[in-house]
Amino acid sequence: MRHRSLLVLTTVITTGALTLTACGSRDEAKTGDKADGSKTVVVIGVDAPLTGSLSALGQGIKNSVDLAAKTANKNNEVPGIEFKVEALDDQAVPASGQANATKLVGNKDVVGVVGPLNSGVAQQMQGVFASANLAQVSPANTNPALSQGDNWGKGEFKRPFPTYFRTAATDVVQGKFAAQYLFKDAGKKKVFVVDDKQTYGAGLAAIFSDEFKKLGGEVIGTDHVTVKETDFSSTADKVKTSGADSVYFGGQYPEGGLLADQIKKTGANVPLMGGDGIQDPAFITASGEANEGDLSTSIGYPVEKLETAKKFIEDYKAANYKDPYAAYGGYSYDAGWAVIQAVKAAVAANGGKLPTDARAKVVEALGKVSFEGVTGKVAFDQYGDTTNKQLTVYKVEGGKWVDVKSDTFNQ
Repeated sequence: MRHRSLLVLTTVITTGALTLTACGSRDEAKTGDKADGSKTVVVIGVDAPLTGSLSALGQGIKNSVDLAAKTANKNNEVPGIEFKVEALDDQAVPASGQANATKLVGNKDVVGVVGPLNSGVAQQMQGVFASANLAQVSPANTNPALSQGDNWGKGEFKRPFPTYFRTAATDVVQGKFAAQYLFKDAGKKKVFVVDDKQTYGAGLAAIFSDEFKKLGGEVIGTDHVTVKETDFSSTADKVKTSGADSVYFGGQYPEGGLLADQIKKTGANVPLMGGDGIQDPAFITASGEANEGDLSTSIGYPVEKLETAKKFIEDYKAANYKDPYAAYGGYSYDAGWAVIQAVKAAVAANGGKLPTDARAKVVEALGKVSFEGVTGKVAFDQYGDTTNKQLTVYKVEGGKWVDVKSDTFNQ
């Protein structure tokens, strides 16, 4: 996910941050069960927007990782190890994410982090985690540059940080999949493209536009909106007068829902399509006009229809979390479970003890994990990207998102 405007990764690590990095190493190996029967505590950090407009997604991420930790403890997945979760709120703000990363690095018991939601936030966290050799697994970031480098669009692939992994497919996959559906399946030939000027939104819109034009479609107009604004009437008017038969929006559901509403109020009876950033019930409720026919793509197949997700759904419900697992729950559980499996491998390779260089061993083990997760096969390629390239198109029907096409994307 999600994904916002391309932020320059902070390259200067302060002396304080370096000190925290040193604190992140363990002075001695910790055994499993101790003489008093207690276990070694291992912390999985979580960073997500737990408050603010994207909190529904953030809470789903936090709860799903918490469920993974509780499941591991209940099943004694790693003998001698007790998993705990430390969740921090970034409010979808890059600077907050960076501060959270520093805090998590400073906690010597943290051996892996799940998050964040937003690609723009991740850009400010990656360097901090890498300096401490602390693994980061995002369930939602989709900006290709995070794993393949800034020149990925030129065919030059270079992994910026070996500590970064993700269970979400990238915008390269999602944007092209959306363009192919809109042009081939929906039969739309003239699209008006709008983005929110953020890393996720602008990147996704650019990838979509390139693919749509390659297919023979026409990008008949473009415009930008500003995050947290609510009046998009000028953009809506441009769409109306352009003669577009569809709109593609790169951004999140708070702005996407209002944009769709205001476009329809002009009398332009055209569908708005977006990425997983708008695939939320709040997109529909944000509009006073009927959203029938609006479209979105999302990573993976519908969790509710996956045999592999049945137990996750049952366990999540039984846990009585206040908030739903939302769009990234399954991917968050899998991200947390990947960290747990990496810890398991590191402990097993060290005679049943947590190694002194636990963080480094977890990073190494993550690159080799392979298991059947909630969302299907979980494994990572040489860039830390998921090998799972399944996606789904959703359409608003009867006031709710309904899946209309699921497929595995082939480049």
